[in-house]
Amino acid sequence: MSEAFGRVRNFVSDGTARLRAGGWAIAQTAVAAGVAYLLAIYLLGHERPFFAPIAAVIALSVTLGSRGRRTVELVAGVAVGLMVADLISLLIGTGWARISLVVALAMAAALFFGAGTILVNQAAISAIFVMVLQPPDAVFTPDRFLDALVGGGVALAVHFLFPVNPERLVERAARPIFDELVEVLAEVAAALRDGDPDRARNALLRAREIDGQVRGLNEALAAGHETARLSPTRRRALKHLELYAAAGNRIELAVINVRVLARGAANATRRGDPTPPQLPEAILDLSRAVRALAAFLEEPGPPDEARRYALEAARKATAMLRDRHDLAISVLVGQVRSAAVDLLRSTGMDQASALEALEEAAGRASDIG
Repeated sequence: MSEAFGRVRNFVSDGTARLRAGGWAIAQTAVAAGVAYLLAIYLLGHERPFFAPIAAVIALSVTLGSRGRRTVELVAGVAVGLMVADLISLLIGTGWARISLVVALAMAAALFFGAGTILVNQAAISAIFVMVLQPPDAVFTPDRFLDALVGGGVALAVHFLFPVNPERLVERAARPIFDELVEVLAEVAAALRDGDPDRARNALLRAREIDGQVRGLNEALAAGHETARLSPTRRRALKHLELYAAAGNRIELAVINVRVLARGAANATRRGDPTPPQLPEAILDLSRAVRALAAFLEEPGPPDEARRYALEAARKATAMLRDRHDLAISVLVGQVRSAAVDLLRSTGMDQASALEALEEAAGRASDIG
């Protein structure tokens, strides 16, 4: 009973968090759809301007991205779909058997002009609307195209005048990555300390799942940059976003190194290899460095704490090579050092400075022994 209640509580908590994260985007989309519909009625005098709110909703979809490009693709897709559908309906009339033909021709025309997915799909949707809703004796009218222009224009206006907070958008995408890295590193350290192969395997499975979150961070960075560049009220966020962008590639590499480290720990515990106590301690220092890096990126300031923990992890790991020279330990030490360099780079250090700091703190791995 308590387990079921816990699952329900977690479901409600996760759903509430998702609503908080997407609430502003939902509000943007709802307002834009209503405003676009009203403008098309009272400004253009259209009786049923269903393309206006549809265009606004698609352009301001909750999944953020390059909204300016999406809106241009949307309007172009509407134009292609309307053109093909009107031409076919004038030549051979309407009817259910012609829908497949119209969809195929509209999508083919969009692809011919090098369209993206949104344009191709919108061309097909527009053609379907025309074939289904247009009376058999209707003539070509620009009303639907004008409705799409109104919807796209309203969407862009809402996006640029009342944008989401790009810094918060990126922080919400980055925080789960850091939290998961911290927990995976702690699990790897515990698995090596206790010689627990099941725990090490679970840590490896969790490490493999972080890649999807990294892709989400990259999408949030792209959306945040677009919003900050084009919206006057959010331009001041560019400097903070650049800090995240500079760290982004190194974070992705750190995720890869942690995954390789987890794989090495899973192999070592499966074989029953003895683990020096310094190795779990070094991995815990890596987790502390990740936590400090997250705090540094959210509230920019001196990155001393993140650098100190990263260098301490490299120092403790490298020191093990004085007593152990087997391949398994060398691989694990190498991954700790690589992850430490990536974390140092994420704080703003260049490659040469990061390597110099690492060698000064831990020495060259090849010189130990």
